[in-house]
Amino acid sequence: MIVWFNDLAHAFLSTLFDVLPIVVIVFGFQLFVIRRPIPNLKRTLIGFFYVLIGLTFFLQGLEEALFPLGKLMAQQLTHPDFLQAGAPLNVSALDWKHFHWIYLFAFAIGFSTTIAEPSLMAVAIKANEVSAGAISTWGLRIAVAIGVAVGIALGTYRIVSGYPLHYFIISGYLFVVIQTIYAPRQIVPLAYDSGGVTTSTVTVPLVTALGLGLADAVPGRSPLTDGFGLIAFASLFPIISVMAYAQISAFRARRAARGNPRSRHHPTES
Repeated sequence: MIVWFNDLAHAFLSTLFDVLPIVVIVFGFQLFVIRRPIPNLKRTLIGFFYVLIGLTFFLQGLEEALFPLGKLMAQQLTHPDFLQAGAPLNVSALDWKHFHWIYLFAFAIGFSTTIAEPSLMAVAIKANEVSAGAISTWGLRIAVAIGVAVGIALGTYRIVSGYPLHYFIISGYLFVVIQTIYAPRQIVPLAYDSGGVTTSTVTVPLVTALGLGLADAVPGRSPLTDGFGLIAFASLFPIISVMAYAQISAFRARRAARGNPRSRHHPTES
């Protein structure tokens, strides 16, 4: 218990030093540039204190739960006894096809963490408001979650297979550039933003722990050179999935318009 309180105190001090520059900038601009007193000073200070407490417990939770959990799952799902289902242990005979459970787990964890991502919720709600309901809140969240899930699953395949990271990233962004040319103009900025909001508080800890644990568990992989890179997949593939979602929606709308006789132009009878 004493060790836990010491770790919590250390996390609080680290968070305090991290948040301090933000406080200095905000208060400094308010007092010395705008030259006005800070409105609702008491509520502002209370809010900063809540931020400190929340970030402290969040960081402590990462160290105590999420990072160990991701590493443990990767180790269990890649253990030769599990992969070969009781068959004689032969690590050298393992190849990428034996790790299908890790791909499925990566897909599921990518989808579920993205659906729970607070930053994505905020972007989806604002996009729905600005578009007057044309962009569905749940449609956008599911499209982004599918993109993250596919990206992380492909990223785990890269770690298992050992292929260089830049092959996947360069190919993916070339596809994004081509897709951008043909996607509806109004969805392109939102798609690019959707790639950024996925790498936030919920997704990053589990995905990072999964990548490091997987690289540590797969023979011949290095956590330093192979364990990182999953976040790049989590940022890239939502761009593709959101633009694809918009393209499919636009195609369905055009097909419905062609099939609806009332939507066709008829000369007005005199």
